[in-house]
Amino acid sequence: MKRVSRESLTRWAVACLEKVGVPPPEARLVGASLVQTSVWGIDSHGVLRLTHYLRRMTIGSIKAAAAPVVMRTGPVTAQVHGEDGLGIVHAALGMEVAIEMAKESGAGIAGVGHSSHCGAMGLYTRMAAREHLIGIAMTHSSSVVVPHGGKHKYFGTNPISIAFARRDGEPVCLDMATSQVAWNKVLNARIENETLDEGIAVDAEGKPTTDPQRARAGIPLGGPVYGYKGYGLAFMIDLLCGALNGMTFGRHINSMYEELDKPRKIGHLLIAIDPARFAGGDRLEQTVDAVVADLRTQGEILFPGEPELLEERQRIKLGIPIDDEALKDMREWSVKLGVPPPDAKP
Repeated sequence: MKRVSRESLTRWAVACLEKVGVPPPEARLVGASLVQTSVWGIDSHGVLRLTHYLRRMTIGSIKAAAAPVVMRTGPVTAQVHGEDGLGIVHAALGMEVAIEMAKESGAGIAGVGHSSHCGAMGLYTRMAAREHLIGIAMTHSSSVVVPHGGKHKYFGTNPISIAFARRDGEPVCLDMATSQVAWNKVLNARIENETLDEGIAVDAEGKPTTDPQRARAGIPLGGPVYGYKGYGLAFMIDLLCGALNGMTFGRHINSMYEELDKPRKIGHLLIAIDPARFAGGDRLEQTVDAVVADLRTQGEILFPGEPELLEERQRIKLGIPIDDEALKDMREWSVKLGVPPPDAKP
């Protein structure tokens, strides 16, 4: 395991993206977003995903220079057609439009279609919170989770994020999968040869396994007994992100890692709400701080998003840990694209 500074990783990511044809502004957005996600400690959705994006752009299933189209469909609604480009660009654009509508009309809802993997949803809800709005974001994904009561994968991890601004400090931000863990954590465990925790995955026969090499699907949030809760959330998020945006659903979504030549064709939903339009809006940020302070009286209780903030302090100071196999992949892409590799230190 080596450590790489945020600045070095960002320079490398942006340079790679530009080399495969991503316009500089979008390259900076995507590179910075992936690295920031790693800074938070969300390695499953961070800079380790960049080489996958590069593979897809090289093949053509993600269009590096796609120009998404925004259609305002009403005072508080909009549709973004991603043109099969980078999902991070689409989701950020969708939230920008939602924020604009929320400031104008009190709420904004932007649907995104014809998109690809958009990373951590907390990137977008924090955008709204920093504008003193409430942010909600969700996406569906390809089939990697068994439905409650089933044995074979059907829905994706289908994450959701909600963020509120605070008067003092960074936003309170929930960012969670509707499965026990994000599937990328299983993929990272394969690379790093680590054993999975129990209750995370099942094998090809639907039996529980802790071996990441044998894992074929994840388990809904709530586990074997209460997994109907995560399954139900995944079902609804799939409809909100897929069907509502004219995209497909469940096991019919093109696989992220197995069908590299096919565009993903997935959807996202971005929502911004102006709290000033509601009775508690004028004191909402102070109330959020009050809730956090009140919880602290019961012990060392962290608010949603705080573990990421604590990890951020450490990783900015020490660097972002990158596994040797992942570094090897990065260096191979550096040679292929003719860009300097990130500086790694023990």
